[in-house]
Amino acid sequence: MTYLECLDHLSELGHELRAVKYNLDTVRSALDELGNPERSYPAAIIAGTNGKGSTCAMLASILERAGYLTGLYTSPHLVRVNERISISSREIPDEEFAAAFTEAWETSNKLRDRGVIGRGLSYFELLTATAFLHFARARIEFAVLEVGMGGRLDATNVVEPRVAVITNVALDHEEFLGSTHASIAREKAGVIKARHPVVSGCEHPEAREVIRQRCVEAGTELLELSGLAVPKPVSGGGGRFIFDFALDGHSFLNLAPSLAGRFQVKNAAAAVAAACKLRQQGYSISRAAISEGLREARWPGRLQALHHRPLVLLDGGHNPAAAEELAEFMREQFGQRRVRLVYASMRDKSIERISQTLFPLAAEIYVTATAVERAASPEEIRARAGFGSVPASIDSDPVNALERACWASADDDVVLVTGSLYLVGAILQAYQEGRLSLEPKPEPLHAKQ
Repeated sequence: MTYLECLDHLSELGHELRAVKYNLDTVRSALDELGNPERSYPAAIIAGTNGKGSTCAMLASILERAGYLTGLYTSPHLVRVNERISISSREIPDEEFAAAFTEAWETSNKLRDRGVIGRGLSYFELLTATAFLHFARARIEFAVLEVGMGGRLDATNVVEPRVAVITNVALDHEEFLGSTHASIAREKAGVIKARHPVVSGCEHPEAREVIRQRCVEAGTELLELSGLAVPKPVSGGGGRFIFDFALDGHSFLNLAPSLAGRFQVKNAAAAVAAACKLRQQGYSISRAAISEGLREARWPGRLQALHHRPLVLLDGGHNPAAAEELAEFMREQFGQRRVRLVYASMRDKSIERISQTLFPLAAEIYVTATAVERAASPEEIRARAGFGSVPASIDSDPVNALERACWASADDDVVLVTGSLYLVGAILQAYQEGRLSLEPKPEPLHAKQ
């Protein structure tokens, strides 16, 4: 198949959450048929509600600086599906994506036709198999894998990881994972395997206890970040923070993650802890590689500055926990500046709680939507959200909504685009294609007369 034909097949499968999974038998059967490419290299797996993508990006960056040819598999993508699969910061080329995807697709169809599997591979399973194949063909030396959702039944969870990381547990995807921290933690804990160390950033007591119990059952080492004495991070300017970290007799001073937000210190600490556990297993990861890896890591769409006058920030926060961290960042960094909010959401998200957290920060709100099946319409958001006394308007086109917010803003104002990674992706795509103007709106000719 050509690259575009592969994209058409993916599109026909619908969004990633559509296929209900009861076990990993389907993806395991397909990988067996493909020769088990996932066994060709060691891997780390990162689960959690928020922060797992950032942690993946930082750990992969550390491994790259340590000299390892590193594959990174993440989800979802912002603009192009190729973003999900990269090797040493280079996205998979179209032709290589098409080759690996075609083999995974044909294998899925063959097994289904033979009755080996009851259904074909899902959207996410196909992409996971594509990533595993691409990594094996490139002869990578290490893979960093982000769990798509949950953990126990996630397609990435077919690997035996050298280290597993669980960043945190918060309420999200309750219809699939359960409605309590404990039930969600049980799904995340599915990535814990016997004899392989676990790094946990869980803070909720119920979630922590679930992770602890699972590690006891698996007979594996557990490192809880909450139990480490990490000095309070200090501001490094631009919303970024510098921190010190000590583990197993090794000290790391003045670590400076490139990603903005105090909350990113937790994710950086998880990445450093995972690197330390790999170093204990014989991987050559120096202090310099850890420091440089954090400093050079890139993770678009998370407090990403797109424009500076006014300041336009993109953030994919889409659940209550992420909204709280984002609100804390905005108050800390821009408490004296006027904020305009461009907001969209998926209908299955907690719009009520998120709006209570974020909307009071804004002087004005622009409610919009994306062209995604799961997206809430602006009218749905208006019906469910709590606007209080904050002025709000509706614009179904996110590009128009952002342009209007920028045109209404002074140079020192902040325009925050948030609520959905799909919204962030739509804005980034429009920006890359030259369809988005963030400059001041030209004055009408009659105004100059």
